[in-house]
Amino acid sequence: MSFIKTLFATAAFTAAAGLAQAQTSWTMASGYPESSFFTQNIRQLIKEVEEKSGGKLKIDLRSSDSLIKLDAVKRAVQSGQVQIGEIRLGVYGNEAAMYNLDNIPGVATDYDKATLLTNAQRPFFEEMFKKNGMRVLSYVAWPGQGFYTKEPVTSLADLKGQKLRIYSKQTQILGEKLGMEALIMPFAEVPQAFSTGMIQALWTSAQTGTDVQIWDYVKHFTYTGTMHNKNAIIVNEKAFRALDPATQKVVIEAGARATERGWELSKKASAEREQVLKDHGVTIAQAPKEVLDRIEVIGKEMVAEWLASANAAEKAVYEAYQKSMK
Repeated sequence: MSFIKTLFATAAFTAAAGLAQAQTSWTMASGYPESSFFTQNIRQLIKEVEEKSGGKLKIDLRSSDSLIKLDAVKRAVQSGQVQIGEIRLGVYGNEAAMYNLDNIPGVATDYDKATLLTNAQRPFFEEMFKKNGMRVLSYVAWPGQGFYTKEPVTSLADLKGQKLRIYSKQTQILGEKLGMEALIMPFAEVPQAFSTGMIQALWTSAQTGTDVQIWDYVKHFTYTGTMHNKNAIIVNEKAFRALDPATQKVVIEAGARATERGWELSKKASAEREQVLKDHGVTIAQAPKEVLDRIEVIGKEMVAEWLASANAAEKAVYEAYQKSMK
């Protein structure tokens, strides 16, 4: 009897060991809170991957900068510190001009244009990330942008001199050309910066405004639209290649669905988050023509500067984008 028990125990142990060997665990880093539609989209991607892989691939998401700061996620994925992560492409504008293109005012002012731009950029990004040992699984656009201020913005004069938090070199240029003191600052540091007086205003979307509970600091959101820059979900190529072909297919398909779903969530979040702002006493207004006209002029200047700094392949992407809109 003891021999039979031992036999069954050995078989059970062997089966469990085989299951453990078959299962792969990835760690994922993201800089955004659970309330963000970006994070909600990732949660759905993870659920799909785990279910459709039959549990072969598990992904442990560490959101809200809890493991790795947003600006350092790309390097962490590239080095294999984490296998997968979400990045904001505009953060890396000092590495390649292409990262800056959708951060330029007027280049992609609505979701349709942002879609066309993404289609034009995709082959370029895929090749660039491949050379650096990574691949892009998904692209999702941010909602349109605007200014959060203590007082209403009725003219350009209302913006001049204000300390503005922005998130990329391109938005810093925009702020400075509008006469503001623009400071690049990580998302997670915004509440403290308001509290200490380091910043007086914020340039971002309705989504981020609710994420940082902006109503604790200012009461006006002046919407300009202006740009729809993107986040991307990236994966370490070695980690991806270590998966069996069936699981690789699951991951790629889940990434494609995350792109489709993410853009719809972005559109939905724009309206929903504006309502949340209103519910907390934030007044929402469209930017005055004087401000929009100035932003348009700045955008044209920045496109010219971008073209002067871009390489031939990057310029070809911009030209393909322009042609796709005709």
